[in-house]
Amino acid sequence: MVHPFNRIFGMGDKGSPEPDEVGYTPDEVIQLEIENIQPNRFQPRTIFKEEKIKELAQTIKTHGMIQPIVVRKIDEGKFEIIAGERRWRAVQLLGWDKVSSIIRDMSDSETASVALIENLQREELTVIEEAHAYAKLLELHSLTQEALAQRLGKNQSTIANKLRLLKLPEEIQSALLNKRITERHARALIKLRDKEKQLLVLQAIIDNDLNVKQTEERIAKINEPKEPKRKRPKLKGVNKDIRIAMNTIRQSLSMVSDTGVDVESDEKEHDDYYQITIKIPKKK
Repeated sequence: MVHPFNRIFGMGDKGSPEPDEVGYTPDEVIQLEIENIQPNRFQPRTIFKEEKIKELAQTIKTHGMIQPIVVRKIDEGKFEIIAGERRWRAVQLLGWDKVSSIIRDMSDSETASVALIENLQREELTVIEEAHAYAKLLELHSLTQEALAQRLGKNQSTIANKLRLLKLPEEIQSALLNKRITERHARALIKLRDKEKQLLVLQAIIDNDLNVKQTEERIAKINEPKEPKRKRPKLKGVNKDIRIAMNTIRQSLSMVSDTGVDVESDEKEHDDYYQITIKIPKKK
């Protein structure tokens, strides 16, 4: 029987299962010592919610292990989880010594891929974990985004949009991972090219509980092209005191702008005088 994963990624059937050198037959359910099992090093899930594991443990306590975990042998008497880490964690909470297991012969690449596919199919990953899973599958199987989308039954745009999130600064990815912002917030932040501006808006989203529309409006305002500064009259051939007065006013306006106040000024030169118009908003 060909495993569904093999059908998706064309690994083919390895033939009828044969007992290995220590007598284990693939797909045979056996009891393994929990202390001899370690987590999947390729596990895409970085957050295991304790309350969910406790709920699963209670279900297993009431109904038993309906589905064994799948492991592979990594050393003499030692095994690594391929699929079923949540069940393995749950039975540890119950204080069990052994867990129902199926041993499979898989390479690192196959093990990583199965772990990724299993979690993607459960649709419980955060968007950042999902994006990393797609990136890893592309790397493992040398696929294009379009080919991966076809094999997973998803739109290519879905894959592309998730992968774009990995270009965001680590701080934004962390906020996504911990669900402090939504995927739509993060996708809006991509429109800001400057990292400092991205992080400033991120902080504003968190501090002010901005919704997506408010975030997009703020980003659009930041991205608005700035009006070119009007040319200032050149102060040639004028009284020294006037030059000092004009430069003092300009320096003062610059100092006010540095405090964050959006000061607008306009200078015009007339025949008999200089005119400076200053606009200071009532709200900062």
